[in-house]
Amino acid sequence: MKPVNLPQIFNKKVITEILKIVVINIVLLGAFLELGSLGLFWLKNKQFFYTRSIAKNYKELGIDMEGVRLGNSTDSVIERFHPFFGYIQRPGPDFQPGFKINNYGFLSPYDYPFVKSKNQVIVAIFGGSVASNLSVFEVQNKEITNKLKELPQFKDKEFIILSLATGGYKQPQQLMILNYFLSLGQKFDIIINVDGFNEVALSSLNNRNNLDTTMPSFQHISPLVNFASHTLTPRAIETMSRIRATKEKLNAEILSLFTCKLASCHTIKSIYVQSLINNYRQDVLKFDRDITTNTKGQSIVQLNVVPEPLADGVVFEKIAQHWVRSSVLMKRVSEASKIPYFHFLQPNQYYQTKRVFSEAEKKVAFNKDTPYANAVKLGYPKLLENVKKLQSNGVQFFSAINILDDIKEPIYIDSCCHYNDLGLKALANYVGDSLVKALSQNTEKTGQK
Repeated sequence: MKPVNLPQIFNKKVITEILKIVVINIVLLGAFLELGSLGLFWLKNKQFFYTRSIAKNYKELGIDMEGVRLGNSTDSVIERFHPFFGYIQRPGPDFQPGFKINNYGFLSPYDYPFVKSKNQVIVAIFGGSVASNLSVFEVQNKEITNKLKELPQFKDKEFIILSLATGGYKQPQQLMILNYFLSLGQKFDIIINVDGFNEVALSSLNNRNNLDTTMPSFQHISPLVNFASHTLTPRAIETMSRIRATKEKLNAEILSLFTCKLASCHTIKSIYVQSLINNYRQDVLKFDRDITTNTKGQSIVQLNVVPEPLADGVVFEKIAQHWVRSSVLMKRVSEASKIPYFHFLQPNQYYQTKRVFSEAEKKVAFNKDTPYANAVKLGYPKLLENVKKLQSNGVQFFSAINILDDIKEPIYIDSCCHYNDLGLKALANYVGDSLVKALSQNTEKTGQK
């Protein structure tokens, strides 16, 4: 057999042609990718990528950072114990420009107590993560305060929004936080409490885990108890390590996203960043599942436990009664300080209303495995059954459960309870309109007297 002369097959001309074809295909692929990315960017942002306004924060990059705290990448997902509030977020930086986790663990531009000047109106917002998100949205967009400025007494006032809400908070934490800050001399002019979901969803999880429903959220307090008691499971420690690693990657990738010169770079990095965020959220859920609570008496942290979970019919009635009592007490404390108090029940996807969900939103908003769905289905009707008790005690209560019904665009950004800006705007407008109407009526009654 005659040997093949390789130089004859792969001569310089053939190699050059092959390289040309490879380079042309790479260039064409890059051009198509860039053109496609330009189209996607235009559809999403209604801007031409190369002449776009430069993003100043993560929201303007089009990234859903809900539930993700970057800060120091060595931090764990675990909060810090607080002797009065149960737990707080660790004070430090936050990913949203102009905000920080302040000296009391609240997401706010300010440290507390905030010293009020003569021309300022202090609006305090209490509740869980939805209330915290509403506080941030209101600071940035002033939907509520612009409505309040329609009232003569607020026309030329400067409004200061103080968030006293944190993810996972539920009654009686709002009540205790209000009393604590009043004891410090913090001035409030309007108090808003947005709650309901955490009360039924997280209190029922407490019950399932033999923790009294009035204790702080099992999901949030258990990791702290287990650290203190050296009972954190190996799987939970492994999950926490992955969360730390993911946060390190997120910090680096998001910073590089700000500097992308090509639309294709922006598209590829955005997809990668969102995948990291999804991994982060999944690991947080795994962490919640892997933790165990030390309730056998060996812990240095005292928690009120129950010998066995209460039946659904009993536990949700107990939760509703406690919700009513806590809100009535907030009203009485506020009234004693001559501060108007307003209570809002937040909307949630698992409490069925007339809202129609698109197939795309259903995939985001609903999770058949979540423990929250059944809790809301059973718990919200109990809350609503007890509204008359709130009102008979003078609480200015407003149910916001239907405010999203006429919005066709997607609202929910996760399978828990959180809304995008469109949903937060609807909630802010409802709160603002309700306050204006109630305060106007109160002024008329006072004038008549």
